[in-house]
Amino acid sequence: MKLAFSTLGCPLWDFATAVNRARDYGYDAIDIRTLRDTNRVYDLEDFTTDLPESVALIEHSGIEISCFSSSVKAFTQSSRLVEFRQELTRYLELCLTFGTRYIRIFGGDIGETPREAAIEMVIENCRRYVEQAAPYGVTLLFETHDSWTDSAHVARIMDTVGSEYLAVLWDIAHPYRYSGEEPSETWGRLGSRIANTHWKDSRPADPSPDVPRDFRLCLLGEGTLPLEDFKRVLVEGGYDGYYTLEWEKKWHPYLEEPEVAFPHYISYMKGQ
Repeated sequence: MKLAFSTLGCPLWDFATAVNRARDYGYDAIDIRTLRDTNRVYDLEDFTTDLPESVALIEHSGIEISCFSSSVKAFTQSSRLVEFRQELTRYLELCLTFGTRYIRIFGGDIGETPREAAIEMVIENCRRYVEQAAPYGVTLLFETHDSWTDSAHVARIMDTVGSEYLAVLWDIAHPYRYSGEEPSETWGRLGSRIANTHWKDSRPADPSPDVPRDFRLCLLGEGTLPLEDFKRVLVEGGYDGYYTLEWEKKWHPYLEEPEVAFPHYISYMKGQ
């Protein structure tokens, strides 16, 4: 089992701290999302003027960058498409530098747009993104998130685009919580296309200022997600990708600090 954490869980850390802590805690990789309180990590010195030092740090640490988690959305109007394609280019160049195989993209929130029209737009934009990524040998990971938690919709996009450079990032919570899918149902539709997974746990909660939704995130094993069922489905299905902790500290300050959550995840996933 290959374990990683998203830097969404340590939004104030710099790159060196994230890499060194991952090594010290026993992780295999980090998923780059937020560093030094910005999601525009490609603008940081670590990935511009100090890039050679960052590459050397990764090489000497034994830690991989499993994925660059972008803000790129496939459901978007043409005015933002240019912006998203520019962001994608920045991450593709970093993938080439670090030998990273994956970039996460979102489907996005479709609002009141009819589902069929939204699917058509997402398919068309995913094709554009894939054409951009293919020359780099990088696979784009479409996350089960936002308006795209129904695995049937995601499967249709995968099948229609039909590219080896488009795969699925299965956030295990979202199809289960928001589309009522059991782990086996999601895997049955998407299993062969799942290249990465995001892990979290939660329990029912009344919305409040610090928890503005129906579920409160918590340390793994302290919530009500059937985590062992997810594990079993993945193992039995032959999944060999990363099990990535997505600790949403950036968005939810009430969560425990990464110094607590990151070692806990290692212990939980290894049954210690």
